[in-house]
Formats: sequence, C-alpha cells, structure tokens
Amino acid sequence: MQYRTLGNTDISVSEICLGSMTWGEQNTEAEGHAQIERAAAAGVNFIDTAEMYAVPTRAETYGRTEEIIGSWFEKTKRRQEVILATKVASVGRDLSYMRPHLHGGVTKPDKTSVIEACEASLRRLKTDYIDLYQLHWPARHTNFFGHLRYQHKPELDDTPLEETLSALKELVDAGKIRAVGLSNETAWGVNHALKLAENMGLPRIVSTQNPYSLLNRSYEVGLAEIGMREQVGLLAHSPLAFGVLSGKYLNDNKPVGARMTRWGDKFPRYGTGKAMAATERYVALAREYGLSGAELAIAFVLAQPFVTSAVIGATSLEQLDELLGAAKVKLEPKLLKELNRIDDDITFPCP
Repeated sequence: MQYRTLGNTDISVSEICLGSMTWGEQNTEAEGHAQIERAAAAGVNFIDTAEMYAVPTRAETYGRTEEIIGSWFEKTKRRQEVILATKVASVGRDLSYMRPHLHGGVTKPDKTSVIEACEASLRRLKTDYIDLYQLHWPARHTNFFGHLRYQHKPELDDTPLEETLSALKELVDAGKIRAVGLSNETAWGVNHALKLAENMGLPRIVSTQNPYSLLNRSYEVGLAEIGMREQVGLLAHSPLAFGVLSGKYLNDNKPVGARMTRWGDKFPRYGTGKAMAATERYVALAREYGLSGAELAIAFVLAQPFVTSAVIGATSLEQLDELLGAAKVKLEPKLLKELNRIDDDITFPCP
C-alpha cells in the first residue's frame, strides 16, 4: 500500500480509502467490522463515512454507518491508527429526520447545524476528533449528482460558504476536527473556498471528494488543475461507478442483492445505454491485459497525479480483496492511451 499526503497538511493517507456507505443497509455491523480489519491488514489507514449514511438514505438507518465505525473503535481501541473522514449534510428537504428542530426540518450547513452535526457524529463515532470533516454537497444550485449543464439560479443560493467555513473554524480551534474538505464541488466552489480562507483567515480546504472514474472524467476539465496547483487533493468517490465498471451488469444482468439491482432507479445515471456501451469496451480491454474490469478501473484512478485516494466500497470480503489488490496494478502507457480513445468516443457517460 502506498501513502499520499492530504492536501497541504502533514496527514498521510493510504491511496485506497475504505468507503462505508453500505454498512447498516447492505452490510451488518459484523460485516463492517470485518471489512475494516481486512483493509487495515492490507495497509489501509483511511476510512470515509458521512452523517447521512447508510445509503439509500432513510430515517431508519440515519447515522448507522458512523455508529458501526464507532463500535469498532470502542471494541478495538485502535482509533489512533485511522485517518477518519466524515461529512455534514448540506441543503436537503427530504432529510427532515436529521435535524427536525432546525429550519423546519430542512438541513442546512449553517453555523448552528454544522456544530450540532459534528457533535452528533463525534458521539456516534465514539471519538473526540475527526481528521477530515467535509461539506457533503454545495448549498447552491450548481452541477453535482449527475448534472453537467450549468444553469445560473442565484435565487436558490442557500447558506453562504463563508458561514459554513466559519463554523468549521470554531471546530478546528476547539480541536474537534483537524482538516476540512468539500465534496461534489465545482471548480468555482473550490476556488471560492480558497479565496475565503486566504482573505478571511478561515480553514483552507485540503481535499475535494468528487466522483471520478472511467465513466466520469469530468473532474479533469477544470478541477484537476486547481487541485494540482493549490494542493487540494481529489478523494475519488465511485471509482467503479457503483460497481458498473466491474462488468457485472452487462448483458442486462441483475445480480441478486447488488446495489444497482436493488436501487438502480435512485441512481439512473449509472444504468444508461452509454454507460453500458463504454463499460463493455473497458471490460474487454481489461481482459486483453489480463485484468478484471474492477482492477482496471481502480488502477486508472490511482494513476492520476491529482488523486490523493480512491474511495472504494464493497459488500463482501471477496470484493474488497479484489479492490485492495488493484492498488498493486500499474498500467502501461499503451493501455492508458487506449483508455483515452474510448473516452474520446464516449465522453462523460455517467456525470
């Protein structure tokens, strides 16, 4: 396992980050603990979660993933071995069960909500600090969660990022979080956050957790340059595009219990004809080089200089082992060029 520096901090994280959003829904507490143990044995020191997990989000499982991680910390006393990342929810009108006493049940990343959310996460995680605390999505109308065509609607702007960063500063000053990051952000949002930090003495973001995979290379268009020049590393989420790049959904296959089989209607961008056409070509190319689709997908992400860590998720130890093994795969320049040719033909099939 290789390690990379998180932004401009002195925090060293494994190039594979263990994602956790299935724990408490598709995976039990015992299975979540087993995944942590297996990943740690392979050298993974980085775990990512969010207050709203498990996914798909619902009142019955709200906060359950953090609780599972917290129970592992409590049982093993190994908190100091882990770089722990979690996220605070942004504006959401369908998440009234999270903080029903604030804003009529609408979640917002305002000062009161951020501080309250962090305190609740600390309790569930059974720790007194979070290494990386992230804003889960922007509090304004912009491109994220499958949207590429920007429409300017400033009337839909909600909590200013200045207020969110000010709340995060209080938490940093109190020693409750070590570093801050954004997620599902745009180039303008990252640049705006950096300017606020410089001009107002607010925490400087160290990472952006955005989707990045062979099926969605939109990060390369504007964000990659900012990330490289400003030391804001990419934590690449969905590097397998919800498992699609493994090839298991090709030819209309619907594996029992798989995420897209169960909840494909909630994540339609991963099941389009373009996505399947591109995946078919990527999987065929992987086989030519003696790789699985999953190995190719993870190795591609880790080959990018702007990536700090790939956030992987698995529902079984067998899947986890394959993804951990992909960190050892190095792609030949010829193969990388062939991947670019496929992307030229079918660009952004899953934005």
